[in-house]
Amino acid sequence: MEAQALTSLGARAAAKAIAAREISPRELTAAHLERIEREDPQLNAFRTVMADEATAAAAEAERAVAASGGEPLGPLHGVPIAIKDNIEVRGVRMTAGTAVMGEHVAARDAFVVEKLRAAGAVILGKLHMSEWAIGGTTQNLHFGDAHNPWDLDRSAGGSSGGSGAAVAADLAPVTLGSDTGGSVRLPASLCGVTGLRPTSGRVSNGGSIPVSWTLDTIGPLARRAEDVARTLAVIAGFDAADPVCADRAVDRYEQALVRGAEGLRIGMLVGEARSALSGEVAPLLDAAAAAFADLGAELHPVELGGLAGVAEWTADVLLAEAAAYHEERLPGNAGRFAPDVLARLQRGAAVSGPHYARGRQEQRRFTRELLGLLDGLDLLLAPATPVPAPILAESDPLKTTGILSRYISIFGFARVPALVVPIGFTASEGLPVAMQLVGRHFDEAMLLRAAHAYQQATDWHLRRAGDRAGPAG
Repeated sequence: MEAQALTSLGARAAAKAIAAREISPRELTAAHLERIEREDPQLNAFRTVMADEATAAAAEAERAVAASGGEPLGPLHGVPIAIKDNIEVRGVRMTAGTAVMGEHVAARDAFVVEKLRAAGAVILGKLHMSEWAIGGTTQNLHFGDAHNPWDLDRSAGGSSGGSGAAVAADLAPVTLGSDTGGSVRLPASLCGVTGLRPTSGRVSNGGSIPVSWTLDTIGPLARRAEDVARTLAVIAGFDAADPVCADRAVDRYEQALVRGAEGLRIGMLVGEARSALSGEVAPLLDAAAAAFADLGAELHPVELGGLAGVAEWTADVLLAEAAAYHEERLPGNAGRFAPDVLARLQRGAAVSGPHYARGRQEQRRFTRELLGLLDGLDLLLAPATPVPAPILAESDPLKTTGILSRYISIFGFARVPALVVPIGFTASEGLPVAMQLVGRHFDEAMLLRAAHAYQQATDWHLRRAGDRAGPAG
């Protein structure tokens, strides 16, 4: 199989081909490493490429295939995957996007990395990110900006910008990011890939550097919902060492995919939840809703009010916890933080105890309102980013993050699962646009089912820079 065909394979298809001995883990890994070497200098998606380690792991995976005698292998056996640089990979440098970390080398694997290795995955390397995972644009003062594969002058989103760009450029079939106020979903939206924020507690944060203990979660990005489903099934599960992690059985996400969209009751957010959409984004959301209707789903207009206030409370709670994490580090290193990151942490440090308590009460109120809105519905269809990827040279990291996260951060505040899915491209500049599917706590299977049905009827998620003018399918 040619290298381009190998790097275009999704994780599930690649694992199936490896098990059938149609491709080898070594050739699949080599194709991705070659593509990273060729494409990443202009994208700046990787912080560390683990070429030697990945090659050795792929060789071991190939030996395991030969010795398997046809017995089942791990669900990601031989499949390359890349990890955001705030998640520990044993023996590998971890910068968390900041000069403060220097040449820090992780002493252990994060819980999710342990689970990936047990499933047979091959770790390609560590991915670029916003400093300390704080910010929505991956404009990084220390290591340069991450660039969007659709237009190198534009942002890949953040804070998991490298995670989104790597999938969109076929540098890895699956990546892991972390999401607090939108750090998986923003890059997925701006780069035209599929990205999941799981329910808080569904996936362990053990071995990752926190932003907000209350809101953080690790989540997967891939082109296809089916690959997100498989990866989630691998990394989800209880970790007794993580006090946020839920002791709850993991759903059979891939089995849910085959149920289709017929009969689904989808609440389409209207009113304030569409007030800031650009003129090119709104029609694509309407077209996505129409596609669900064609698949047999019921669409019901619903409204959520006071979203600007909820977004402000989200920022206050998030940044207060971020400031608490950095409380001892900040005084002696303030000059080593980028100005936008420092400004956010100073805002968090100024949040009083009573104000933080009111924020947590607002969190409970909004969560109850959101779950009430879902009564009688299976999921919500909401905007992702209200505008496409911004031009880096014109982007103020603070202001741009606020614009991009307007309809994304609030669902992190409620700690519910939210899945971003590509739905088309702007007519003027051909930039990706996405929708956001939102569900009840621990109902990721419903979101993945709906997304998979949509992706079986469309091919927006399979488009690559240069071929976006083709038929939608």
